[in-house]
Amino acid sequence: MQVFKFGGASVNSVERVKNVGDILKLYSHEKILVVISAMGKTTNALEKVANAFYEGKKEEALQLFQQVKQQHLNTAKFLLVTNAVACEEQLNNFFTEVEWLLHDKSVKDYDYYYDQVVCIGELLSTSIVSHYLNEIGIKNQWVDVRDIFRTDDNFRDAAINWEFTNSQIQNSIVPLFNDTNIVLTQGFIGATDENESTTLGREGSDYSAAVFANLLNAKNQTIWKDVPSVMSADPKQFPDATEIHELNYIEVIEMAYYGAQVIHPKTIKPLQNKNIPLYVKCFLDPSLSGTVIHNKSLKNLPPIIVIKENQAMIELSSKDFSFVEEKPIADLFHLFEKLKIKPNLTQNAAISMICVLDDRKDKIEKLALAASEFFDINVTKGLTLLTIRHYTRDIYDKLTAGRKMLLQQRTNETVQALLQ
Repeated sequence: MQVFKFGGASVNSVERVKNVGDILKLYSHEKILVVISAMGKTTNALEKVANAFYEGKKEEALQLFQQVKQQHLNTAKFLLVTNAVACEEQLNNFFTEVEWLLHDKSVKDYDYYYDQVVCIGELLSTSIVSHYLNEIGIKNQWVDVRDIFRTDDNFRDAAINWEFTNSQIQNSIVPLFNDTNIVLTQGFIGATDENESTTLGREGSDYSAAVFANLLNAKNQTIWKDVPSVMSADPKQFPDATEIHELNYIEVIEMAYYGAQVIHPKTIKPLQNKNIPLYVKCFLDPSLSGTVIHNKSLKNLPPIIVIKENQAMIELSSKDFSFVEEKPIADLFHLFEKLKIKPNLTQNAAISMICVLDDRKDKIEKLALAASEFFDINVTKGLTLLTIRHYTRDIYDKLTAGRKMLLQQRTNETVQALLQ
């Protein structure tokens, strides 16, 4: 048993969907649980629908959703012949789910409506891909993962009920492999015990695949990306970034913690618990070796560069010159939890504390206002946070040359610099 995850870029066009079929043909004798994300920029488009609806702009929301509908109907039209009618019928059922909501009025929190709207993206993409695979002779069984993944009602960052989900997988997923080699389902989404759709937070599709891998005791998990392997830096920013063909779980967690767009830590844990290797492969050229991530120790890794733009530095100083100790720090981290904020870097002094965060206007303003009750606040925006794992002096000097440095933290393995 293997678990494959295809992201939005791998299914963002007719040609890319056909490519997924070509890849699966290479594994025709394998049992594979396939997890697929929403197509291309669909999630962003659906976020705009949710925003318009929540702001009371019903007609705008419906118009924006019509564009999403048409995009998927057009994709299905170009891919399908014999399965076209059945696919359109299934798509229309999902369209109705959203349109029914958009004709209502918002009376709940934004995050609730976000999940009800955005979850449709994965359902639409998997419907089209499943029908296409059947059409070209790759038999598969489509499954609505909302019937499998039970979550709490923490919308936009829901936690999985592992006991219930495991029961559903063993009773509803495993038997399907008696009749087919491929079971195809969605990433990123689940449902509460009241059948309300939820999403699983950042990198939710990778995490969904890891949950399946864990509970199916898969021999491995593969994430199909548009890069040849995990890279030492973002190749769009650093054309000379090098390929890394072998990593371990801990290194990947460290990279993700500092902001590398690689694999989210919550994806690694279910795999690490059962020592399941994770492969990162290129869907543009499946013959490339890619990267394997495992539980073994590694040496001599290259410098790994992570750059986070649009950072905000919040300086919090004690109002009465008392030490910044347990109580005010506890209050501050309670605010982080309440506002769903994660600092990218913190530094304490006797009577002050510095936090560096992603500059999300709504979050930063709420945090600064709430924290001003027990701190004097100063906010600086438009900053860049540079992190280098396994750094060398030469590469650090090169990347910080000519920049004003506001803050630096250094260990034997990692250096971070906040730059203006």
